[in-house]
Amino acid sequence: MHIPDGYLSPSTCLALGAVMIPIWYRASAKLKKDLDVKQVPLLSMGAVFCFLIMMFNVPIPNGTTAHAIGATLVAIIFGPWAAVIAMSVALAIQALVFADGGILAFGANAFNMAFIAPFVGYYVYKSISKNAVPGSTRQLAAGAIAGYIAINCAAFVASIEFGIQPLFFTAADGTPLYCPYGLDVAIPAMMVAHLTVAGFIEGIVTAAALKFMAVQPVTMLQSQINKKEGVV
Repeated sequence: MHIPDGYLSPSTCLALGAVMIPIWYRASAKLKKDLDVKQVPLLSMGAVFCFLIMMFNVPIPNGTTAHAIGATLVAIIFGPWAAVIAMSVALAIQALVFADGGILAFGANAFNMAFIAPFVGYYVYKSISKNAVPGSTRQLAAGAIAGYIAINCAAFVASIEFGIQPLFFTAADGTPLYCPYGLDVAIPAMMVAHLTVAGFIEGIVTAAALKFMAVQPVTMLQSQINKKEGVV
């Protein structure tokens, strides 16, 4: 799902980067207000988890790869605003150090994976797991479903970003300047991979991590954060 440089127009990258600025500001303010200093190392571990899980790519038949992103899990544990920061840090390191995702396209990638995915995953999880016992079947199912839906929503938004490029940005002879594939190609190409592979990986990773944490002290941290969290 990482968008390389050259596939989106500079104006698209600029617009999505501009959208992310107030989101990063709001997320930073929320963390400063709600996150205890002692919890910062755990949030850093969340960013590391997102970074690592995105490095494991699964080959798929169309010649590309799919991977989990971990956004839903971090949002469940720390809240969606904290997940915005954790995911953004992971994406920035990947772009700057590993060239996984473009530097100019950083705002677009952050919008998809550090904003859309955490918030969708968080609210889907909350709506399904309300009052569920940690480690229960309902909680684990909620995590799996939330992870699956969240990554597919992010992929759908990314496919639209790809697909609109030839509609708005072409040379004088009609040749696309950036992504050459329209919505009729970009949406199926992105969604088939995520609906059939990446979504299930994300769901399984989220549920498995929640199962593990159900018997770990991290569960206590999650409860403390949820009590004092104001998402809106």
